[in-house]
Amino acid sequence: MSFFKKLFGGDTAADTTPKAIAEADYEGFRILTTPLDEGGQFRVCALIQKEVDGELKEHTLIRADTCTSKEEASDIAMRKSRQIIDERGDRVFN
Repeated sequence: MSFFKKLFGGDTAADTTPKAIAEADYEGFRILTTPLDEGGQFRVCALIQKEVDGELKEHTLIRADTCTSKEEASDIAMRKSRQIIDERGDRVFN
């Protein structure tokens, strides 16, 4: 984002909302991978969602791992999200 956008109010929540690169349904959960651009590197991030008793629960996965491509970060985020779901199930939201 440019200096002038930040200075004159162009830095809004809509501008910083992560965009989903990949989506998948897994074991009743919805996984959306959202790698964060950190100046040429991409941080491994994902959003894990599930509807529980009519309420949408969400867990944000942010790892220390960084990758050189958005696609690689997305693939790792998907794999890690599935692993967390397998290990913790609904406890991911606690």
